[in-house]
Amino acid sequence: MTKTKVCAFLMSALILLSGCGASNATKGGIIGGTSGAALGALAGKLIGKSGKSTAIGAAVGAAVGTTAGVLIGKKMDKAAAAAAAVDNASVETVTDANGLEAVKVTFDSGILFSTNSSTLSSSAKTSLTKFSKVLKEYNDADVAIYGHTDSTGSDAINNPLSLKRAQAVQSYLTSLGVSSSQIKFTEGKGSTEPVADNGTADGRKQNRRVEVYLYASQAMIEAANAGTLK
Repeated sequence: MTKTKVCAFLMSALILLSGCGASNATKGGIIGGTSGAALGALAGKLIGKSGKSTAIGAAVGAAVGTTAGVLIGKKMDKAAAAAAAVDNASVETVTDANGLEAVKVTFDSGILFSTNSSTLSSSAKTSLTKFSKVLKEYNDADVAIYGHTDSTGSDAINNPLSLKRAQAVQSYLTSLGVSSSQIKFTEGKGSTEPVADNGTADGRKQNRRVEVYLYASQAMIEAANAGTLK
């Protein structure tokens, strides 16, 4: 399939999905029925609220069938619903490197930490305790944790602070019984990936955040391809 045809197919699929309010399961089936991981990487740049590639999930190098995409989509629907019940968690669906549906959970850093601190607040611990149950229930999903800051201050301050905050979330989740092997990436992004205007107080507040992604693991993809994913 040529790049032009791939783009045309994806744009048609996106128009269809945005017009009918398709579920993760439906979108997973449409994307899963395409030409596989390479196309999935392209889809990741086009699908999702931010319009940016989420850069999560290693490409498996093989096509994921339509049925497998539907099964993974259904599982991610359930994971998203469970995460949405957690206090202070903002949940949306994104697309991983394989073109499969994934779940993005955002916690406002103002809720998690005091200013210029990487020590979790009591309310943060309450929210993360509930969230840990979601991760343990969906323990066949891989997890990535990213810390972000606004653009106030220098990279010398923001970069290590964003990493320490991501690590604080990881450490607390593992202390609650989440397997350390489930968490594949913990990284600080500093101020490099803003989601709002750093020129306003509200925008800076949105940019100060910790994001946790749940996405299909190799084992989940294999189970979906085999038709055994529950």
